[in-house]
Amino acid sequence: MGSSRWKVAAAAFLAIVGSLLPVDADEHEHTYMDKEEVVLWMNTVGPYHNRQETYKYFSLPFCAGSKKTISHYHETLGEALQGVELEFSGLDIKFKDDVLQTTYCEIDLDKAKRDAFVYAIKNHYWYQMYIDDLPIWGIVGEADENGEDHYLWTYKKLEIGFNGNRIVDVNLTSEGKVRLVPNTRIPMSYSVKWKKSDVKFEDRFDKYLDPSFFQHRIHWFSIFNSFMMVIFLVGLVSMILMRTLRKDYARYSKEEEMDDMDRDLGDEYGWKQVHGDVFRPSSHPLIFSSLIGSGCQIFSVSLIVIIVAMVEDLYTERGSMLSTAIFVYAATSPVNGYFGGSLYAKQGGRRWIKQMFIGAFLIPAMVCGTAFFINFIAIYYHASRAIPFGTMVAVCCICFFVILPLNLVGTILGRNLSGQPNFPCRVNAVPRPIPEKKWFMEPAVIVCLGGILPFGSIFIEMYFIFTSFWAYKIYYVYGFMMLVLVILCIVTVCVTIVCTYFLLNAEDYRWQWTSFLSAASTAVYVYMYSFYYYFFKTKMYGLFQTSFYFGYMAVFSTSLGIMCGAVGYMGTSAFVRKIYTNVKID
Repeated sequence: MGSSRWKVAAAAFLAIVGSLLPVDADEHEHTYMDKEEVVLWMNTVGPYHNRQETYKYFSLPFCAGSKKTISHYHETLGEALQGVELEFSGLDIKFKDDVLQTTYCEIDLDKAKRDAFVYAIKNHYWYQMYIDDLPIWGIVGEADENGEDHYLWTYKKLEIGFNGNRIVDVNLTSEGKVRLVPNTRIPMSYSVKWKKSDVKFEDRFDKYLDPSFFQHRIHWFSIFNSFMMVIFLVGLVSMILMRTLRKDYARYSKEEEMDDMDRDLGDEYGWKQVHGDVFRPSSHPLIFSSLIGSGCQIFSVSLIVIIVAMVEDLYTERGSMLSTAIFVYAATSPVNGYFGGSLYAKQGGRRWIKQMFIGAFLIPAMVCGTAFFINFIAIYYHASRAIPFGTMVAVCCICFFVILPLNLVGTILGRNLSGQPNFPCRVNAVPRPIPEKKWFMEPAVIVCLGGILPFGSIFIEMYFIFTSFWAYKIYYVYGFMMLVLVILCIVTVCVTIVCTYFLLNAEDYRWQWTSFLSAASTAVYVYMYSFYYYFFKTKMYGLFQTSFYFGYMAVFSTSLGIMCGAVGYMGTSAFVRKIYTNVKID
């Protein structure tokens, strides 16, 4: 009796699962049987020049087909954060089953609906759809030459290519131009034509890529130019520092042979004179160590995500890049805690729990604060970019239950494994007074000039990245991005080492913040470039798009600055430790 009940329950369970499989298994597996349902998802509609200002497709008075609606749930967190709202079109499409031109609904065009369509046409609205995760774009309508009459495209002509049991190509042709006249009925129709294609399933996204843009000679030349600048800069830095330091070491060894009176009467200058203060804790060590830890984590995330993007084609799945970045950021939280916690312990910090909280939430608070501010504007505009409340809760849970515990683990490891001060020179009890120096040797001037060369090394790549994100290009040349990241790090370290050496040679031992800020100033130049790009390279307009652009560009620039600052400080710290280790000091 018991076994029979188990059989009945198992059969019921399999029946329920079997009834659910036709809804979403085909789209997830990307394989279809003949006559099997193919879902056309309607995604967003919005002005062509404002890529991020998008609204639900049916926010315009379009009509849907008579087929039963299929509920769509966000597959990834990145999909929800990017405002992907898929709504079923209601069109009856079956695999390898042609459909002649068929009217699927009619629009009762009253004055309000006509005004909505006219506004969309005047602002060059376009819409996006998906079939088997392949994006399709179309234009809502067009105006005549005088701009007086407006026409709506009413006929969606779909041509779908298949290879075996997989969909490999989708094309949309908009036809049926109908003049918008109030109090009329406009029939909406569609047709589907299936054709055999030789395109491989793995290559079906190649048609969306633009090799002529990303692999242009200018792109190759910019990489070569930056690489040559690295070679020149590294050679120049090595030559200058080795020659100068060799002279300093020789002079220092000569001074050791002098008696006390000769040494007192001799010249006292150079970096060696601040050996008792150079390892003094930086001002505001809690904030400083938190910034360094966050910068190391951002560098780790950038490196890992670029490697993953080089191995996997992340652009083929909606929101996959953002989902990967969030996962990697959470997983690399111990890196933040390790470097931030160990540095704070080395500088004698005692409030390590507070430092851990600040380090863990510094970047998430900045990103979430900006996102939530823009979210209020998105809600006001009823835009699809508005983040659902459930997604906000999910992000907060990741911060509190994943990032914070992992950061705690990293902080404990950092404090215990490398948190003991092991400086090659003793720190004087009384700080040495900083002598006056020329204006161009002041830390503020060094900070302003320090970011010019790093920005110059990534200047061209910024254009391609901006065009990918803010315009209609899919970025896929992650090999270029990896090279640019390596070049940026090398240039940043070389520049901060030179700046720090000149600062120490002027007997100014405030090198920690100077090395960090001189490298981080790259972000200021990137953000300034974003203004140029907005006003001269785009046609964006409106409060929502402007706030979205400059808000997230501020987040991007700040994160880039923190990463560059951490890389510059880590390289400079190794340099300072090296030169003072080789000097014998009583």
